[in-house]
Amino acid sequence: MSSIDTPTKATAVSPDEIVHEQRDGFKISDYIGPFITFALFISVWYLLSDVVLPQQKRFLLPTPHKVVQDGFMVWHTGERRGLQPILVSLWDSAKIALIGLAITILIGMSLAVIMSSRRWLERATWPFLVAVQSAPILALTPLIRALIDGTQTQRLLVVVLISIFPIVSNTLFGLLSAENSQHELFTLQGASRWVRLTKLQFPAALPNIFVGFRISAGLAVIGAVVGDFYFRQGGVVGIGAQIDVYRSRLWGAELITAILLASALGLVVFLFFGWLSRIAIGKWHTTNRGR
Repeated sequence: MSSIDTPTKATAVSPDEIVHEQRDGFKISDYIGPFITFALFISVWYLLSDVVLPQQKRFLLPTPHKVVQDGFMVWHTGERRGLQPILVSLWDSAKIALIGLAITILIGMSLAVIMSSRRWLERATWPFLVAVQSAPILALTPLIRALIDGTQTQRLLVVVLISIFPIVSNTLFGLLSAENSQHELFTLQGASRWVRLTKLQFPAALPNIFVGFRISAGLAVIGAVVGDFYFRQGGVVGIGAQIDVYRSRLWGAELITAILLASALGLVVFLFFGWLSRIAIGKWHTTNRGR
């Protein structure tokens, strides 16, 4: 009897798989946890604003309802106050962060592929990547300003320098994580290096690649804000420059509003790559089960 005609036995379902399947359904506990965390955050905020800080310093950290009233509920009152100038600056920083992240993904993944092809290339490149990751951007700003013209290019470079390491390290780890038995199978079939990369290494690396994307997404927003601080000419542009204005003028409500919106931008980009990870990988990988 051929293997095709052989009847198949019923596949046993392990208890872990049953638990994972049950997790796919709606659970109210999935929403209670974030709500409790948010309530604790607001409580600590009120505690710091009304109790811990001395009376003469409380204008630096207004209470949450004061931030909502003066930061989110006021559209525009002149002199760059209100929500409208903050949103304009946030959009400028978002463009820099997203463009810089796209450039980082292209460069970082290409570099990881090159490093995975030869061990000596990996060893030769790692020290420079670690140096870039460890170098303080503040110390590099005079050099960046002297070598590169244009504030947009300077800000994009800061985003790339800050966010490239997680993409390279996670992509490289994923590309090298394919099992030896699978490599031997591709060798027996006479597969080319390109086929091995696209059919074996890249699919195996997808979970790690998306981890790197999510980490670098938050770092890209940080890089955009840092670039706003140190690379601007003329009027205020990005959210980082807007934060610096609010800091210098001691406008506490607007300062907290700008910080919260910048954090929200990083969270949105992070969640987008998490959603994209579930779409691209599906449920075959354990890190996506039950989500």
